[in-house]
Formats: sequence, C-alpha cells, structure tokens
Amino acid sequence: MKKIVRFSILILLAIGFIRPVQAKVIKKVAQTGLQFLKIDMSGRSAGMGGAFTMAGHGADAIFHNPASLTQTEAQYDFFATRTEWIAGVSYNAGALAINMGNYGSVGLHFISADYGEVIGTMVDPQSATGFKETGSLNAGGYAVGISYARALTDKFTVGGTIKYAAEQLGSNVLETGGTRMDNKVSGLAYDFGSEFYPGFKSFRLGMSIRNFSPQFKYEETAFELPLTFRVGFAMDLLDLVGGSSTQSLVLDVDALHPRDYTERIHVGAEYSFHDLLALRAGYKTNYDVESLSMGFGLHYAIGGINLKLDYAYSPMQVFNSAQRITIGGSF
Repeated sequence: MKKIVRFSILILLAIGFIRPVQAKVIKKVAQTGLQFLKIDMSGRSAGMGGAFTMAGHGADAIFHNPASLTQTEAQYDFFATRTEWIAGVSYNAGALAINMGNYGSVGLHFISADYGEVIGTMVDPQSATGFKETGSLNAGGYAVGISYARALTDKFTVGGTIKYAAEQLGSNVLETGGTRMDNKVSGLAYDFGSEFYPGFKSFRLGMSIRNFSPQFKYEETAFELPLTFRVGFAMDLLDLVGGSSTQSLVLDVDALHPRDYTERIHVGAEYSFHDLLALRAGYKTNYDVESLSMGFGLHYAIGGINLKLDYAYSPMQVFNSAQRITIGGSF
C-alpha cells in the first residue's frame, strides 16, 4: 500500500506540471535568436523527448543541466553526435566530462550549426522578376563552452556553464550606397543548474537556466538568446516495486518556461536492460511541429572502455523527420 501511495504522489506531481499548459497558448515568437541553442544535442536526450533536466549524467547532461555533470562514475565521459534537422539544416555537437573526485567535475562542449544552402537575392529592375541571385550565403553558427559542477552536500549539487556563441547569416549589399554588410553576431552566454536528492529512493528534482545572455544585435533590432527556465524531477520507477540490479525504468518530467513561447512540458522514459540495451520514448507539448520521439541505445564494454551508440527519431509533422545518431564512451 505504501508503494501505491508513493507512486500516486509521483503521478499527481506530473499532473501538476502538465495542468498549466492547458491554459490558452500565448506565443511569444521572434524574441530570440541563435535558435540552434535550443535543439536536443544527444540521441539519448532526444529519444526521451528532451525530458533531461534530471535524467542526464556526465557529458550528455551539459546541454540540459550542468549540475548533472557529477552524476558519472567514470573519470572520463564523452560523446559526439550528428543531427539531421528539417529543411536541410544539420548540427554537429560533442562533449567531454572529467570527474575530478572531491574537486568536482569539468565539462567541455561544442555545437556547430549548418543552415544548408541559402541563395541570396537583391533588387534588379532589369530582371523580369525584379530580383537577381547573388550566390550562396555562408549561413551557420557555433558555440563552445566550459562547465563546472560540484556536490555541496551528499544531497545537493550545483553547476554552471560559460559559453561563446556566434552566428553568421551571410552578407548583403545595401541598395543605397552599395555598402556590404556582414551579418554576424557573437558573445557570451551562461547556464546554471542544480540537483536535489531528498532521500526517497532514486527520486531527485532540480532546475536549470540556460542561455542567459546580454542582448545581441545584427543591424537595428536587438535580441537575446533563447533563455529557458526548466524545473523537473526523475526517478527509477522500478524502485517502487523493489528495484532491480539489472534493469531500470527512468521517468523524467520537465516543465519549461521559455522566453520565446508559452510554457511547455517534456515527458520521457528510458528502459535499460543489463546496461546493454536502452529503449526510450518521449513527448513534448505545445510545439508547432515536435511532439512524439523515440530511440534506443546500445552499450558495450571492451578493453576498459564502455562504448555507447544512441539513436533518436522524431517525426516533424509537415516536415521530414529529425534523426540523431550519437557515439561515445566512458573510462
């Protein structure tokens, strides 16, 4: 009966997270830039629908909650991932986490965004269409950062990230004066996160603030990065029925408050068997094209290195699906 009561409490918590998004949707679009900083950058997190504030551990946590850097038993944990996004856009990303014991954990990461082929145009009164092509534009972005996390007590952990982000949207020539403008922006941004373990089995909760930054500006209109506040909880549900040394079923529920949209909910689950195979599924609410996602992971130990391969598939409604493949390991 106690187990049933505890499980009911978890369900009520999840419902409490979800209820706010049933209110009227108020879109706050066109308020932020460098949108690639919002994309899930690992196959594991994407397979769980981006519900990763408390499910991440080691290098894969850097993009969601830097405090979770400490949740790895290996001294080194790393991964590299490739994301095939919609409309010919693609992303490459990677991260490395270093466990320094009592001195905390350090992480390094990078993101590279390729916006695909973009053809520039300019006004041409002599053309039948009124425009002429100016060639391909060099459009893309990148970010590099360093993170640090440390457990302040056996129940409370904090972490932070400082990163340098930049974006290039090609150059253009002003109609008046013929001045060529290079559309580039760059600057620093910051992430913060925390984790708390109240002492009830594997239940934990925490929060993160991502992409806190000063304003960026291309020409006239200033904007900020996609600032997002997240709060979530996670737990191995098999703990409620006695636990298992060879299996786990992790549930993560996140509530998001983004600067450029109304509130969202991410729900994700991961079933792991003998630390060899992981099956994942997730769901995002209040998105225009994203919702369901799924994926799997394979682990294999060889020569003291634990290798991992993760894959995620996300249908994107009117667009082609988004797919991610991640390779990595720990030792």
